[in-house]
Amino acid sequence: MGGSGDGGGFGGGGDEKDQLLSESPPSSGRDFSGDDLSGDNRFRRTGTLWTGVAHIITAVVGSGVLTLAWSTAQLGWGAGPLCLLLFGASTLLQSFLLADCYRSPDPDWGPHRNRTYMEAVGSNLGEKQRWVCGFLQYLGLYGADVAYTIATAASMRAILKSNCYHREGHGALCEYGDRSYMLIFGAVQVVLSQIPDFHNMAWLSIVAAAMSFSYSSIGFSLSLAKVLENGTIKGSIGGAAEGTAAEKVWRIGQALGDIAFAYPFSAILLEIEERPDPSFLLDTLQSPPPENQTMKKASAISILIITFFYFCCGTFGYAAFGSSTPGNLLTGFGFYEPYWLVDFANACVILHLVGAYQIYSQPVFEFAERSLREYFPCGGGEATGPFCRVNLLRVCLRTAYVALTTVAAMVFPYFNEFLAVTGAFCFWPLMVYFPVEMSLAQRKTRAWTGRWVGLRSFSLACFLVSAVALVGSVQGLVSSLLT
Repeated sequence: MGGSGDGGGFGGGGDEKDQLLSESPPSSGRDFSGDDLSGDNRFRRTGTLWTGVAHIITAVVGSGVLTLAWSTAQLGWGAGPLCLLLFGASTLLQSFLLADCYRSPDPDWGPHRNRTYMEAVGSNLGEKQRWVCGFLQYLGLYGADVAYTIATAASMRAILKSNCYHREGHGALCEYGDRSYMLIFGAVQVVLSQIPDFHNMAWLSIVAAAMSFSYSSIGFSLSLAKVLENGTIKGSIGGAAEGTAAEKVWRIGQALGDIAFAYPFSAILLEIEERPDPSFLLDTLQSPPPENQTMKKASAISILIITFFYFCCGTFGYAAFGSSTPGNLLTGFGFYEPYWLVDFANACVILHLVGAYQIYSQPVFEFAERSLREYFPCGGGEATGPFCRVNLLRVCLRTAYVALTTVAAMVFPYFNEFLAVTGAFCFWPLMVYFPVEMSLAQRKTRAWTGRWVGLRSFSLACFLVSAVALVGSVQGLVSSLLT
């Protein structure tokens, strides 16, 4: 997708593109436009292909991987593995399209840099669509934080239940509530949210990556051990049986939503290329070569690794438990022993999500605080405006945000269902529609050409999948709430 489109390259004309290319970095290999030492971005771009791979893997691999075995169980051996691979392939295509939107109007040399997803949409599709994109992007980040609150409470409870089952036996009534643990998690996040320079803590990315790979590897290893213990591969072509055809359709939709949630990469790809973000080890990608070329290579490598990892977790989890696969491999108690390993895995989930919550909430904090300062500016360099006391603004806004996520988690304490709704709601608009439309607009692709038909067909197919996933996910969430 990195070549010129059917409507020509930049602006559809060769003269403009030749002019831009003549302004590209000299043969010395030093792109002085790649250094931004002014304004709010006083840093030197030092990221490489391999730091980009590390950034992507850190940002993508999360608690959603623990639901993939259940999703595979609903889809069966026929559609389950195929969907895992197709979602990975679609994510790769989305990332290629978005990488070309980092610079505009030319995808290689710009000269304008789109520093955020919203900026890219505004540059290519206009201001109205920019605000629609921003609403959906921040709503998705909020939904992820609610899901993380639910997952953390479930892991806290799972540790207590695991120890109880170990002491009292697997048939013991070891029941613990969720809400008190959600309040504890919320209190921790209120404190962490007040740290003004949390994005400078590089250790957060390292810890988050280590924890996510630890509990995912444990879940996969326990599933493999269970398959070997059973001596057979469980499951069927059609997946878990339901009472009615409608119930089966709802479960399939929820499974698709869970898989979509496990690939939250495209919505933050441009931030990986440009901004010093809490989820990344280094600041940005250096150039030359152009950032979009490096990001495409990094996306291909990392998504291949992630998809392989997801495929193993989903298929081996289903092979271990068949139709009785739990919604969360580590909290559904398909595994009782060794209890200490289950406890350790859930502790890793907790530590990971404490940091992941901040990774996804910090962009929301930054946007809200920046917007309020624009509406209530400080005059004459004095801190006289009602919102110029930054500390008070930070305390009020961030505490309110944490409270809203905690309350939502207490109202909808259903991990699988909430993940599915969040994934299904954001999948098509953020990860398919905007990248496709920006790519068509940027390259001025003419209607009914091969590229136009291909991308439109891809968008339509993903819309239908997203619609089925959203309906099934909402039905599952409502049913869980009413029962």
